Amino acid sequence: MTITGVVNDSLESVISLTVQGPSGETRSINAVIDTGFGGFLTLPPLLIADLNLPFVGLGRATLGDGSEVAFPFYDVAVLWDGSVRLGLADTADTTPLVGMAMLQNYDLHLEVRHGGRVTIEQLP
Repeated sequence: MTITGVVNDSLESVISLTVQGPSGETRSINAVIDTGFGGFLTLPPLLIADLNLPFVGLGRATLGDGSEVAFPFYDVAVLWDGSVRLGLADTADTTPLVGMAMLQNYDLHLEVRHGGRVTIEQLP
């Protein structure tokens, strides 16, 4: 199965995902692929609260400017490539972000131009 998306006006690679809370409620979101983010998924706090995602703990990250921040992370289920994948979502007041942990064992191809195609396929 191939996951597809599009490169937007800001040259961000965007894909649609379905995230699921522990009670089975789902939300469809558009998420930006962030190859500089090693985690699984970043979601805005309102979506985490809306889905009632279970709190797991606090993590620490070093930002590009060298400062350190603490952030909460939560259990999340994502419909990915035809099946449900479990992972950890951290939270930030930003557009949802797909990190490299979500893309592990997949091939990512980008046509980097407005309206360009984004394709993600599982590696053999």
